Amino acid sequence: MRHLVTAILRHNINRSLIHIRHYRASKSPKPPAPPSPPKPPKKPQSFTFHDHTWEDPYSWMSSLNDKVAMRHMDMYMEQEEKYTEAVMLDTERLQSKLQSEMASRLAFDLSTPPLRWGPWLYYRRIEEGKQYPVLCRRLASINEEFISHKSPAAGFDFTSGKKIEQKLLDYNQEAERFGGYAYEELSEVSPDHKFLAYTMYDKDNDYFILSVRNLNSGSLCSKPHAARVSNIAWAKDGQALLYVVTDHNKRPYRIYCSIIGSTDEDVLLLEEPDESVYVNIRHTKDFHFVIVNTFSTTSSKVFLINAADPFSGMTLVWECEGLAHCIVEHHQGFLYLFTDAAKEGQAVDYHYLLRSPADASSGSRTWESVFVDDQDLIVEDVDFCKTHMALIVREGRKYRLCSVALPLPTRKGAAQLKELNPHFLPLPKYVCQIAPGPNYDYYSSTMRFTISSPVMPDAVVDYDVSNGKWNIIQQQNMLHERTRILYGTASSASIIGKSSNTRNGDSVDEVKSEDDDLWNDLSEFYACEEYDVSSHDGTLVPLTIVYSHKYKIENQNPGLLHGHGAYGELLDKRWCNELKSLLDRGWVIAFADVRGGGGGGKKWHHDGRCTKKQNSIKDFISCAKFLIEKEIVQENKLAGWGYSAGGLLVAAAINCCPNLFRAAVLEVPFLDATNTLLHPVLPLIAADYEEFGYPGDIDDFHAIRNYSPYDNIQKDALYPAVLVTSSFNTRFGVWEAAKWVARVREAAIYNPKHPILLNLTTDIVEENRYLRCKESALETAFLIKMMES
Repeated sequence: MRHLVTAILRHNINRSLIHIRHYRASKSPKPPAPPSPPKPPKKPQSFTFHDHTWEDPYSWMSSLNDKVAMRHMDMYMEQEEKYTEAVMLDTERLQSKLQSEMASRLAFDLSTPPLRWGPWLYYRRIEEGKQYPVLCRRLASINEEFISHKSPAAGFDFTSGKKIEQKLLDYNQEAERFGGYAYEELSEVSPDHKFLAYTMYDKDNDYFILSVRNLNSGSLCSKPHAARVSNIAWAKDGQALLYVVTDHNKRPYRIYCSIIGSTDEDVLLLEEPDESVYVNIRHTKDFHFVIVNTFSTTSSKVFLINAADPFSGMTLVWECEGLAHCIVEHHQGFLYLFTDAAKEGQAVDYHYLLRSPADASSGSRTWESVFVDDQDLIVEDVDFCKTHMALIVREGRKYRLCSVALPLPTRKGAAQLKELNPHFLPLPKYVCQIAPGPNYDYYSSTMRFTISSPVMPDAVVDYDVSNGKWNIIQQQNMLHERTRILYGTASSASIIGKSSNTRNGDSVDEVKSEDDDLWNDLSEFYACEEYDVSSHDGTLVPLTIVYSHKYKIENQNPGLLHGHGAYGELLDKRWCNELKSLLDRGWVIAFADVRGGGGGGKKWHHDGRCTKKQNSIKDFISCAKFLIEKEIVQENKLAGWGYSAGGLLVAAAINCCPNLFRAAVLEVPFLDATNTLLHPVLPLIAADYEEFGYPGDIDDFHAIRNYSPYDNIQKDALYPAVLVTSSFNTRFGVWEAAKWVARVREAAIYNPKHPILLNLTTDIVEENRYLRCKESALETAFLIKMMES
């Protein structure tokens, strides 16, 4: 806040003398002219496909092998950077304030909650002044000794004289190996706890490299050391590692087996020659089998490899027509299959659980349903330990978590879930997502879950399925702006008496007030409301809104509408610390669960993809209009926000109704669908074409042309202010954002109060929380400036 100190001079005035002075009003300086947006060069080029011809004067921006074009691109990006800085110059103090706010909410204790597996507790922590974490472990047997002393330096307890922490992998050193950048995709400790297999991203070559490290010596093993690795699985109790490599189009197609410590060449177990088929592997939780999935758009198959003898061949245990989600787990002689494959030739809109004896022969294998189909109680996910099965289920919008004792009773036919005496964990209100794991320890009855809500920081919960006791072991307390991390079973005095609760209710609404007190719930300060919005065809679209009780004024609040609507993925409605800065300034944050996304079954996904993509766009528009018509958000003060495929959704909605939005933020967006799907500069996978359409199919092609944001910009329309952020390290290249920005400026009505900005982020933003705060502060300041709020 700017403080103005005024000095008041008092004079004795002789009332008999009146001095009249004439002052000429000084001319106020003219405000500086608004900066002019850059104009990249246009190089006319036409394309023809399916007898349809179109011009693309900015296609040169994606010519990565053209050195002249890339020099022009570099100059243009520099101009865009300066233009964004000039437009946002008057928000520098606001950006600094926002960045400080967001950084102050970051967790101070930068350690993940230790995860017990066998005799060890594994965790990652960030050392002071370092950018990347360190993977560590310590013996669970001396855990209580550890927590009895504060922050032993580098894991050394000077009181007892014991070194209690073992550093397994320092990702800061890995960054030195990989050109200053450390991004890990896979990480698996061997079942004997002697080795760590992991893959690191090689930015120069754009693939992941596999390494295996000896955890006793800390040194790298000489082999395997493979490039383009997409999956790994341990076998032979940690003596062998299976891994999958991709071809040059990033299609996983080969499985190799490497014997740790052997000098022999790695053995090729499978090569899939069909370019439409993808390969994936994983081990069962008891390490008895390695599961091999091969899948394409026409078929899905599951094979077993005996982990004790990985060279003994593969056994086919399941196959079905079409692309299906198939996860197999092994439990005491039974295979359990969690899938959404068609039943008896009829497509289904949900996942279901099957089981079959593991030793059945291929010819006589039959699968039986575990549960009776119940449209009111959908099983969303399953996890196993030796004694229990944990189920994440959904009733309408309500998510629930329960456990069922194993082995299941021997009976003919499927059972109702309630017949198996499920034990339900009491949950807070408005749970929007429950994520399992990682639950590595098959023999432990304690299973870990992350509980998410729009009005509660994520809570990591350890749930003992054998007795129903549970502990919140990590959750940020926003009221004190710190994070509590509980090591092992210890808990703070404020929770220890309350947090071991046993409930056996059938309804999530049975949670009592004393349970609510256990969660760092913010519903006292922020409201969460849920609506069903009627879309263009009468379909009801879930809409969730969050706002501050203190600052909500009917029809006077600016609003931000989030959307994604692709790949059947859940829209991320979790509490976000960055959004608190908008909530506390009177903004309404809304989330539109449009078709194409997750949470509504397979049909909900399919009704918003490919030739039906317009449904997701119209759903988003309907939700935007609802917010304004119901006076939840002030008219002309609504903004849109989309990430990646969500950027396509928001940009397409703007094309349809540019006057509906005052501003928008598009993060690394997918904007040039026609050209990217026809001529991918970066390799696309089958799932991308399944989602957005195959241009070779004429119906798909016309659908793509009709929704592609770059190809449907309205001419002579006033577009909202838009901030597009992109990076060179993204699947949807920076040229997509640059082309869209240039074409909007060219076609739409120019208004300096509605700027179209392009901001390039650094490649390491997502890996550095403080840089992420800086980028979020820019986006937030942009929205506030454009709303004049």
